[in-house]
Amino acid sequence: MVRFGYTMMTEQAGPRTLVDNVVAAERAGFDFSVTSDHYFPWLASQGHAPYAWSVLGAAAQATTRIPLMTFVTCPTIRYHPTVVAQKAATMQLLSEGRFRLGLGSGENLNEHVVGGGWPSAGVRLDMLEEAVEIIRALFAGGELNHQGTHFDVENAKLWDLPGQAPPVGIAVSGERSCSLAGRLADLVIATEPKAELLDAFDRHGGAGKPKIGQLPVCYDTDRHAAVLRAHDQFRWALGGWPVNAELPGPSGFEAATTYVTPDDVAKTIPCGDDVGAFADSVRPYIEAGFTEIALVQVGGDRQRPFIDWAEKHLLPALREL
Repeated sequence: MVRFGYTMMTEQAGPRTLVDNVVAAERAGFDFSVTSDHYFPWLASQGHAPYAWSVLGAAAQATTRIPLMTFVTCPTIRYHPTVVAQKAATMQLLSEGRFRLGLGSGENLNEHVVGGGWPSAGVRLDMLEEAVEIIRALFAGGELNHQGTHFDVENAKLWDLPGQAPPVGIAVSGERSCSLAGRLADLVIATEPKAELLDAFDRHGGAGKPKIGQLPVCYDTDRHAAVLRAHDQFRWALGGWPVNAELPGPSGFEAATTYVTPDDVAKTIPCGDDVGAFADSVRPYIEAGFTEIALVQVGGDRQRPFIDWAEKHLLPALREL
């Protein structure tokens, strides 16, 4: 059975609100949750970017059942992989085994802030592979020394390790990242319903492992208001990963989406309160082979109405697909 998740979108709300929302999502019956990990929002109109790991720690204490996950953390530039390993191990302990570590090669939007430059896509994947190997080694226990192509580690050790390490997920967008995920990850992450990505993941060792997708939706009883809000806050999503990974800040996303219209957004993001339209947007992910699908409700001030509506109407309909 496909599982349906709730997204704590850190670009849309402050930390206390994010925690309150995931508590509500747990009560509403969502099967899992994921959390973005950004230093900037994509667009200034979104208005937020709290530190995701503090939010996750608070969420672990405020909830009891719902799984938590980064979607995704870049463990290569803004964070050193040894620090990511420590954070993830601590989260697994705080959540009593409900945490999964989602990793990706990152976006210039967030990683440029430390002044280290922005490598090419191929180099970023090399860095990600080395980072995952470091994280895995630290999860295994003992002291780690590592002199690699991109990272050095000196006498590192995790002193608080959970009995079971957090499962590691890797975000994919092409053949090379699918190969990396198939070999090194416990699950795969994608934001487009492309069966070829999941097939490539399976070919490289991922067969039988969880496959997690994500898509934005914009609930509102006023469809016109929903379309305008989706355009205002989520038109960046139409740019695609090759573009979005390279832009350095909200002003870049503003410029890149100048000619995106509300109608363009409405063709991609289901807007309003038509359960059938929302289900139609989810169906391609199921048909592609995703086993878990996280929904992103657009608009920080419209989370609770969405959660209430999802509990009563959307989740029952999606579970019948």
